[in-house]
Amino acid sequence: MQTKHKLYRNKYSQPEFEEFDLPFEGKLRSDNRWVIMAKFMPWEEVEQKYSTKFADCMIGAPAKSARVALGALMIKERLKTTDEETVEQIKENPYLQFFLGYQRFSDKEPFDPSMMVHFRKRFTLDDLVKFQEELKRRLAAMEKKDPEDKGHGGGGGNQGKLLVDATVTPADIRFPTDMSLLNEAREKTEAIIDTLHAPLKGKQEKVRTHREKARKDYLEFTKAKKKSRRVIRRAIGKQLRYLRRNLRNIKELSGKVSPWTMSRKQYKSLLVIQELYRQQELMYRVKTHRIEDRIVSISQPHVRPIVRGKAGAEVEFGAKISVSCVDGMCFVDRLSWDAYNEGQDLIGQIENYRRRFGFYPESVHVDKIYRTRINREYCRVNSIRITGPALGRPKEKWESDQAMRDERRQRRKDEVDRIPIEGQFGVSKRKYSLDCVKAKLANTSDAVIGVVMLVMGLERLLRALFCPLRLIVSMTFPCPKVVGFMAA
Repeated sequence: MQTKHKLYRNKYSQPEFEEFDLPFEGKLRSDNRWVIMAKFMPWEEVEQKYSTKFADCMIGAPAKSARVALGALMIKERLKTTDEETVEQIKENPYLQFFLGYQRFSDKEPFDPSMMVHFRKRFTLDDLVKFQEELKRRLAAMEKKDPEDKGHGGGGGNQGKLLVDATVTPADIRFPTDMSLLNEAREKTEAIIDTLHAPLKGKQEKVRTHREKARKDYLEFTKAKKKSRRVIRRAIGKQLRYLRRNLRNIKELSGKVSPWTMSRKQYKSLLVIQELYRQQELMYRVKTHRIEDRIVSISQPHVRPIVRGKAGAEVEFGAKISVSCVDGMCFVDRLSWDAYNEGQDLIGQIENYRRRFGFYPESVHVDKIYRTRINREYCRVNSIRITGPALGRPKEKWESDQAMRDERRQRRKDEVDRIPIEGQFGVSKRKYSLDCVKAKLANTSDAVIGVVMLVMGLERLLRALFCPLRLIVSMTFPCPKVVGFMAA
């Protein structure tokens, strides 16, 4: 008989790299990136937040520690590997095991790769942003010790620069078309009909689905080189009729057999397909291509089309995030799967800046969509300089040529100062996985985005710790700032 016990036990411990047991009497290097990141991470706060996710008394094996859970997610995003490859890397690399809080090296599998999904479910975006804020506080405290770097310290009034922008993190779905979605929905309903008919086999004749004819019609349409509007509309109409017949047959079969005959995945797909059919039938009837909360993926119904108007992709499919960038560290202030006007987030982002650092920024660097009258008035009241030209007609006469040159020089400098946030978006999508978020659920996708931003914050930390001379000095001579930090 199984006994109840506490499912999660506080397992926080900070192993010292000198005491980490390695085979063949080896030792870890104190200037290794994983050793430095392990010491700088706020594991205590992570442990406190993580422990609240579990009930006091449960039946089953105790959960993995918070450091293992979050550390594994960070390793995955830093190395840009799959869940399976991440587990293999941890099994083979002693530095990664030290980062996860292990006391000694082990060549055994630390956990099953499927646990990575559960790890992502246990960390919300708000949790990860709070961890990142603690990282920023530790980085600011470290920089204040450097007499050559003033940081945000000293002085009164407004301080620092706030960079604000929004981007879309595309989800891992194929480019949706009405025909491809209807064909996928039809194939899934045919599989559901097969499942529901299985208990009635030999007792009742199977309903007709015309699947071969429907498949033939779809292939003829996809292979056609030129597709006029009339041809597209006719093909969509056929697929809608096939799908309507299948949904009607499923409803009839559900009254004869238990609905639990379907798997959980099939039942979820059926609910999505019913809404998809309603949307597609309505758009077909009123001859439009727009509808609220449009479904573009059956497996990920939370994904929405986001019209961006970019040169490479006019429409993107994924989560839209509003980001604040301070000294090279990015914070996600808002995440939504629906399209929204990011210009309405500026006031909240400035207030978040004040909450994090204790004062308003001296200047806010934004693009045109943020320069509304409401935002300008808010910045004026709080003595914040918002970049960009003033509203109204441009000045025809200047007080002097020098004033005109100063204005142009300041505007040019503001545009240059705003470049880093665009660079951070590029890094997150080229070096990390935000160019194609492969998590399938809305909450796990949120966790992936938060973990990437957290890892990028740690990378910012490493750049602050490692002095430029490290690029030319031998790896055997650690940076003095790193030595002092590791000794602290």
